[in-house]
Amino acid sequence: MKLRSIILSIISGIILWLSWPTMPFTPLIFIALTPLFYLTEKIRHRGAYFGLIFLSFLIWNVGSTWWVGNTPVPASGVFANSFNAFLMTIPWLMYKNSRKRLSAAGSYLALIVYWLTFEYIHQTWELSWPWLVLGNAFAMHPGWIQWYEFTGASGGTVWVLLTNILFYAAWKQVRMYDYNFRETIVKTGWKPLLIAVVPILLSQFIHPVPDNPAKKFEVVVVQPNVDPYDEKYADGNSMNQVHKLLRLTASKTDSNTRYIVWPETALFPQAAWETQLNYTPEILAIREFLHQFPKAKIITGALTMRAYAADDPEAVTARVMSDGTRWDAFNSAIQIDTSTAVEVYHKYELVPGVELIPYVRYLSFMQSLALDMGGITGSYGRAPARELLTNPADSINVFPTICYESVFSNYVASHTRAGANFLVIITNDGWWGNTEGHRQHLQYARIRAIETRRWIARSANTGISAVVDPSGNVYQPQPYWKEAAFKATVTSREDYTFYVKYGDLISRGAIIFCILLLVHAIFSRFIPGIKNVENNQ
Repeated sequence: MKLRSIILSIISGIILWLSWPTMPFTPLIFIALTPLFYLTEKIRHRGAYFGLIFLSFLIWNVGSTWWVGNTPVPASGVFANSFNAFLMTIPWLMYKNSRKRLSAAGSYLALIVYWLTFEYIHQTWELSWPWLVLGNAFAMHPGWIQWYEFTGASGGTVWVLLTNILFYAAWKQVRMYDYNFRETIVKTGWKPLLIAVVPILLSQFIHPVPDNPAKKFEVVVVQPNVDPYDEKYADGNSMNQVHKLLRLTASKTDSNTRYIVWPETALFPQAAWETQLNYTPEILAIREFLHQFPKAKIITGALTMRAYAADDPEAVTARVMSDGTRWDAFNSAIQIDTSTAVEVYHKYELVPGVELIPYVRYLSFMQSLALDMGGITGSYGRAPARELLTNPADSINVFPTICYESVFSNYVASHTRAGANFLVIITNDGWWGNTEGHRQHLQYARIRAIETRRWIARSANTGISAVVDPSGNVYQPQPYWKEAAFKATVTSREDYTFYVKYGDLISRGAIIFCILLLVHAIFSRFIPGIKNVENNQ
């Protein structure tokens, strides 16, 4: 393996890292993959090729998401970054193999198809980690990606891959014909430049439907700044945290407030039974406070438990009490008002290894290995509860996205399609410390706002709490590691974007083409005379 190949692999990984939120070099994403195309052409040995591609993606993963190991078990971060880098090499190995059967253009198309399929699978299986979806690269520049309301982040992935392909093809022609600068632009350089610039220009002409002034309402967002490692789960500290939340809430709440948003797991750090929520000291204290503001509702994170009846469907995450009762623990969002009705939503997109042991139904002996990140060990339950939190009096339906769920384009869009006209993100990013993790997480909320054209109120335990408008603009971001509360005016919206209405058509199309490519690859092995075109590319 030549030193030059290793250097090119390292350069690609560094450029990917430098172009990722929240680094300031986003345009580099348009050339970040070009060294890998060169390596694909020049490296013949499969093992060496795998090692070079893996090294590049490992650098990207470690540089951008090293903070995932900032937990009581740092080895989890090492595994997460390494495993994700390994998965990223698979589309490229398939792309290299396709070069033996397809033309240059055909193999480039195959790479786009394989990568889109990989990203789609990475949002749907239990080892999900869509944090590094290529389309997320533009999160800090919502003015570039207003067209995501049609394509979702998958459109950004195609944009990145296609521009890299065209830049690499242009570079090859320059080397082949020894063009000067003017010839480079006139003969070939205009193509990648056009593809890089046109979507940005189109975004200037795409705007959300204006808000309906009659649908405006006031929200109060609270950032309590409770240390998730020491303070949050200390015995006997639950009511102290409620009093702190109520004190901050009272500083901004008035008769116009319709929603008060508290962060993930703000209530019941040791968990509470869902059938007994109305009788807990925490809920009683909250209701007493809300009697001053009877039109307001509090949406908050909570750890809850549910016992299953004998005839309930079997849950693979269920635990069993000594009396044989099956039960589950949930990372939940609950809505509280002055009535006795407590609406409960269960988090579904759980963090692998932290909240969910992937495919525990086949690996039940690993249940005890889940990290204790909320006072309860083992996998959280995924039993369905409410999809939306409702407010019929004001015609508002809220989707309370819990932490990691806000990274899933399709998941958020599906709940918007189900009727959500206002989005809330409740999260506890304090686990990661003062790293890029909480800053990246805020930026991704801007993409969800554009895809769905919904207002988002974001309450983060230690920050960054903020409000995001349907164009992806961030308002009132609160400093990290500071307690805060603020009020904002938002709007419930009834319009559906193309992406919300029809879903991720790009990824669906990619899956169909991926199946066709795989079928072609299988049959070509048994058809004599298939031309090996790799040497001609």
